[in-house]
Parts: sequence; C-alpha cells; structure tokens
Amino acid sequence: MDSLTFYTNPMSRGRIVRWMLEEVGQPYETVVLDYGRAMKSPDYLAINPMGKVPAVVHGARVVTECAAICTYLADAFPQAGLMPEDRAAFYRWMFFAAGPMEQAIVNTSFGWKPGTPQEAGRTGYGSLDSVIGAISAHVAQSPFMAGDRFSAADVYVGSQIGWGLQFGSIPRNEALTAYWDRIKTRPAAARANALDDALSNKDKPA
Repeated sequence: MDSLTFYTNPMSRGRIVRWMLEEVGQPYETVVLDYGRAMKSPDYLAINPMGKVPAVVHGARVVTECAAICTYLADAFPQAGLMPEDRAAFYRWMFFAAGPMEQAIVNTSFGWKPGTPQEAGRTGYGSLDSVIGAISAHVAQSPFMAGDRFSAADVYVGSQIGWGLQFGSIPRNEALTAYWDRIKTRPAAARANALDDALSNKDKPA
C-alpha cells in the first residue's frame, strides 16, 4: 500500500482534509508545518510551490487544494463510499464551493462587494446573497450535497458552511443551519477536530 502523508497546520484549511482523511479511514502520517519558514522551505516548496497547506502525498502522487484532495481521496479509496453515484451533483457543488462560494465569502470579508451590475457580472458569483441563495435552496431540498448519502462533497462544502456559520462570514438561515446540524456530529469529524485541537493547544502555556 502506498504511504499517505498529510501536510497541515491546525489553524488552516487543513482541518477540512483532516476530516476527509478520518472519513477515509486509511493510516496516514501527519506533518505539521509552521507558518513562515517551514512552509517556504525548499523541501516543502518542492511539494507545493505555493508554500501553503494542506497537501497530501500518496505514494509518488502530490495533491493540493482542499477540493482536489477530497475528490482524490474519494476516488483513491472507493471502499470508504465517499464518491456518490450522482457525479453531476458532486462535481457541481464541489466546484461551486471552490469557486463562486469561497470567492464571495472572502471578498465580502475583506469589505469588497461589486458596486455595479457590470462588476457583479464580471465576478463570476454576482453577490454573496446570490451564492447563499443557491446553496440554501439546494440543501433545503436535498439531505446531502450529492443526493441521499453523505459524500466527500459534504466534507468540503459542509466545512465551509460550518465555518461560515460559526464565524459569521455566512448569513445564518434555517436551511444552512439544518444542513450543518445533519453532518457536524459525524464520528470522523469529532476525531479530526480532537486531533487538530490537540495540536493547536500543544504550544499554548498551561
């Protein structure tokens, strides 16, 4: 079996991939990188030239970007049952969250909003309200992102929703809250949070 190595920092998007790895259930090694010198070292830049985490190395294969990692792991370990039969919905919402949804949330958090209809048209997402309306309508009519069964799309998209609801970067509504409540108590999510919380608290004074 090819080795599986996970490069992360507990205060990063690596938490999404940690959850996915725990869902997959395969043994993996964790390498924690500090922000700054460790992430910009020649050894790590050879893995991810962006000098950012997370990254996963599976044998000789390198995967970066959370959506790509979650999709890859679902494909690489089909026995985990995280790649749904409905690939259309899976790819649609994975790419929606990786593109329009993240852009809208980040831009809004930095205080930038399209000022004109022309600017809204050029952004690719229009507005945060449009993005939230689209994802809310979907989860109001579907129990999970890609049908009736939990999948890797719920790890990735659900993580963004959960984070946004917790920190206020996503407007709270009944549909999103109910969706997050459906997935946040999964045992793999609890294990992943415990592992990353322990790493986060490791260097804090007692």
